[in-house]
Amino acid sequence: MREFPRTRRVEEQMYRVLTELLRREVKDPRVAMVNVTGIEVSGDLSVATVYYSMLDPAADPGPAADGLARASGFLRSHLGKALVIRQVPKLTFELDTSAEQGARMTSLIDEARARDRAAQTTDKDAASPEGEDD
Repeated sequence: MREFPRTRRVEEQMYRVLTELLRREVKDPRVAMVNVTGIEVSGDLSVATVYYSMLDPAADPGPAADGLARASGFLRSHLGKALVIRQVPKLTFELDTSAEQGARMTSLIDEARARDRAAQTTDKDAASPEGEDD
C-alpha cells in the first residue's frame, strides 16, 4: 500500500482535535469513558474510521457507540473549524479490541511458560537418581 503523507497529517490532526473534543466538549455521559486509540482516513479523505476503546474494559461498549454516533455531527462541525480541508470526512466509529487481544495473548503466553516450567521441574525430578542429595 502506498503511503499518503497528507492522509497521515489529516489523521494526526483529527486525532488531536477529536481527543480534545471528547474530553472537554462532548457532554454525553455515555462518551465519558471513551478513549480514541487511532484514526484511519480513506485515501480520498471522504471517510474516517475512528477507533476507540473503553477506559473500563468490563464496561458495555454499546451505549458509548450510540453516544459517539449521536455526537458525530457535533464532532464533524468542530473538526471542520479546526482542520484546513475542503470537506470533513464522514465519521464512523469502531471499537478497538487490540488491547484486550494483547492482554489475552499475554495471559496465554504466561500460562504456556508456567506449564513449561512445571514440565521441566517434573522432568528434572524424574531424571535425578533416587537417594542422591543435592
